[in-house]
Amino acid sequence: MASGWRARAGETREDPPGARPPSGAKTIGSRTVGRARLAVVLAAGAMLGLAYLLSAEFRAEANRAAAILWRGDVSGLRDYILSYGAWAPVVSALLMILQALAAPLPAFLITFANGLAFGAFWGGVLSLASASLAAATSFWLARALGRGPVEALVGRTGLESADRWFERWGTYAVLAARLVPILSFDVISFAAGLTRMPFWGFFAVTVIGAAPATFAYAYLGERAPQYVQALLFAFGVVIAGAVVAAVVRRRRAGKPVP
Repeated sequence: MASGWRARAGETREDPPGARPPSGAKTIGSRTVGRARLAVVLAAGAMLGLAYLLSAEFRAEANRAAAILWRGDVSGLRDYILSYGAWAPVVSALLMILQALAAPLPAFLITFANGLAFGAFWGGVLSLASASLAAATSFWLARALGRGPVEALVGRTGLESADRWFERWGTYAVLAARLVPILSFDVISFAAGLTRMPFWGFFAVTVIGAAPATFAYAYLGERAPQYVQALLFAFGVVIAGAVVAAVVRRRRAGKPVP
C-alpha cells in the first residue's frame, strides 16, 4: 500500500484525518466534531434552499448563472461576472463552487471567462484560488456528510471510478487527477474527503496540480476565447466515451447497468 489512507478510498468517515484515536475520549471528541461539521453543512444547505425558494431575485440570478454555464457562453459569462463591479471576483469564486457541486459542468468555462475579464495573469490567479476553494468545499462536504449523500450528489459510478483511481495512484491520486484535464476533479475531491488523507496535503497538491492548466486556460480565454467550443466538444466526446466504456465493461462482467 502506498499510504495509510489509500486502502480506505471508498470508506465513509466522520472522523477527522490522521491516525485512529488511541482512546475512547478522543473517539467521542472526533464524533462530536464530525456531527458539528454535519450540522454546519445542513444549516448552510437549508439557508441556500430557503433563499432559492423564497427569494425571486436570488432564484433568477442562480438560474441565469446556471443557464450561461450550460450554454458554454464565455462572453456572456464574462459580462455576467463583470456586471457585479467590485464584487466580480467574489461572484466568480461562487460560480466555481457552484460548478463543483453541480458536476459535470466544466470548470474551464469559468477560467476562460476570468481570463477574458481580468487578463491571463490575474484571471489565472483568481481561477486557481477559486478552484482550490471549490475543491476544499467538496472535500469537507464529503468528510461531513459521508459516502451515502456523496453518492447521491455525484453518482455511484463516478465515485466508484474515483475509488479505483485512489487504489491505483495512492498518495498521488489527487495530483495525477489534476494533471489529467479529462478527469472530473470535483469527483476526486469528494472521494478524497472520504479517505484519511490530511486536508492540507490534499490542498497543497490541488494547488500544485491545478496551476499549469488553470493559467493555460486563462491565457486562452484572454487571447483565443473561440477555442472554448472546441474544448466543450472534446469534453462531451470524452464523457460519452467514458460512459460507453463503463457500460461495456459492466456488461462483460455480468453486472447490472445503472
